Amino acid sequence: MTFRDALICFNGLLQRELLRFVQQRSRFFSALVRPLLWLVVFASGFRAALGIAIIAPYETYITYEVYIVPGLCAMIILFNGMQSSLSMVYDREMGSMRVLLVSPMPRSFLLLAKLLATSLISLLQVYGFLLIAWFWGVEAPLWGYLAALPAFLLVAMMLSAIGLFISARIKQLENFAGVMNFVIFPMFFLSSALYPLWKMREASEWLYWICAWNPFSHGVELIRFALYQQLNGEALLLVGGVTLVASVLAVRGFQPQQGMGKR
Repeated sequence: MTFRDALICFNGLLQRELLRFVQQRSRFFSALVRPLLWLVVFASGFRAALGIAIIAPYETYITYEVYIVPGLCAMIILFNGMQSSLSMVYDREMGSMRVLLVSPMPRSFLLLAKLLATSLISLLQVYGFLLIAWFWGVEAPLWGYLAALPAFLLVAMMLSAIGLFISARIKQLENFAGVMNFVIFPMFFLSSALYPLWKMREASEWLYWICAWNPFSHGVELIRFALYQQLNGEALLLVGGVTLVASVLAVRGFQPQQGMGKR
């Protein structure tokens, strides 16, 4: 496989994901409904009850809306990554991936290219939400939107890899939706997306440690710091490590000789 071959293959996968995204306009709007409900409806009601003290990376007191925006961006990435994994179960049985997985291209490259293409599509949804949040009055530093781009991409790769790892072990489409309910909601609510971890620690020590070891929490914090042009080294290392491990396991799951992708 030459570099030109790899580029043509990735371009084809990216165009296919982009075409699917453009044709499924409801997918874009449905991805925005959930975070907008939290930003516009729930945040207004919780503002008085959940005041946020001065915590890094913020240098002053902030409103609840400002705090939850990074978590809501991660929510969009989470749902998009899992939804793309759901489509992988379908594509593997009767769609395009059924053809791609028997092509001369290395299977590992195909799956990693699929992860990257899916992650790039997630960025369109995230920046669409940030634009709406900006009109709502929730603004980050201007350069922070650009500085957060690598963080968004890395978190999207991590969550897509986790979803792909799960989909490698699911052979029936109807089973995937049930499994996702045991992944998406615990991962989101047991994190720092909606409330600081010190508030969780005040309520329960063991819940705090679950949230602290949740990779999604570190993804949220990586985005939060990046939006304010700061680097959270611990979050970067953990998110990068989980991305690497999940990607390797996902690729191995689709290798017939490993037995994990067999019926």
